[in-house]
Amino acid sequence: MVRRRILVVDDSVVIRKLLCEILSQDHELEVVGSASDGRIALSKILQLKPDLVTLDIEMPVMDGLETLKELRKLYPKLPVIMFSTLTERGATATLDALSLGASDYATKPSNTGSPAVAIAAIRTELIPKIKALCPSISPKLKTLPPPYPAVRIRPQSKGPVEIVAIGTSTGGPNALAEVLPRIPQDLPVAIVVVQHMPPIFTRLLADRLASQSNISVSEGSAGVTLTPGQAWIAPGNFHMTVARAGLHYRLDLNQNPPEHSCRPAVDPLFRSVAEVFRANVLGVVMTGMGSDGVLGAQHIREAGGEVIIQDEASSVVWGMPGLVYAAGQADAVYPLDQLAAEITRRVLQSRSRRVSATTTNHYAAMEPGVK
Repeated sequence: MVRRRILVVDDSVVIRKLLCEILSQDHELEVVGSASDGRIALSKILQLKPDLVTLDIEMPVMDGLETLKELRKLYPKLPVIMFSTLTERGATATLDALSLGASDYATKPSNTGSPAVAIAAIRTELIPKIKALCPSISPKLKTLPPPYPAVRIRPQSKGPVEIVAIGTSTGGPNALAEVLPRIPQDLPVAIVVVQHMPPIFTRLLADRLASQSNISVSEGSAGVTLTPGQAWIAPGNFHMTVARAGLHYRLDLNQNPPEHSCRPAVDPLFRSVAEVFRANVLGVVMTGMGSDGVLGAQHIREAGGEVIIQDEASSVVWGMPGLVYAAGQADAVYPLDQLAAEITRRVLQSRSRRVSATTTNHYAAMEPGVK
């Protein structure tokens, strides 16, 4: 078996040693070298030809963002995982790195008080991401050429879409930055989003998306009433769900156990919108590793709603959307650059059907000759 070759870049001797030891313990991975700053890292990439680079953000000589910019010029397709601190500064730099082309990120364990806990945290978060980004380790789902057919022909829902629920993970921040800014300000429904991210990161992501979008984008908070033309991002370390509150709908947050090792997770949100809105849901599953969203998509479709997914070619990792497709729970598949238009079209078209049906019923009920 050919092992994936990893280059570890970090200015801390302790972190470099720890990462090299942890990664080398996995029989599918091989650490081929390490570097203490970006300039050394760029020279070693040329020599060692790694399959993936882990890249620290704060380094002397050439920091992570400067290194990433140069790396992307020379190696546009080389997977890069940023290794950042769970702080506001670290989260901001990580989002900058993702916008510059980083494939994903992992957070450094902090204040664990136990080397064993720190090792377990790195192993649990970092290694699966490395394998997801190196296709020869984790076999990809069978590639299907576009256009993708609908999984199962179903009668089109006659009810209007009343809410859009989006789930995403690896590659999600950039995917959301492609979709939400293209949603029109007057969209007549609310949008609820789960992006797998820790605290601080989700708030900064919401702020960043808000600055780029016509619709309002906020981090979700308990008790907030859903309003049309606004999107809410589930906060890190909380599951976000939707509940009915009289004539309105509100957001609820909870810290129930993680699902698919994630909190927030997509499935709890999808289950809640299916229960509350029934057939009037449009679910969207975008790029991400793992299977979160598959069972939730099933709940939405069983309630009569629709689910669309991002295609493989435009996904950083076709795990979540690919498994929804493989499970037969996708109504249609679209490239990332078409998702915003398709979301808008489905929402508006479903609501125009309602207006048309209401008008028809009104005239049908009139006395003959009355106009």
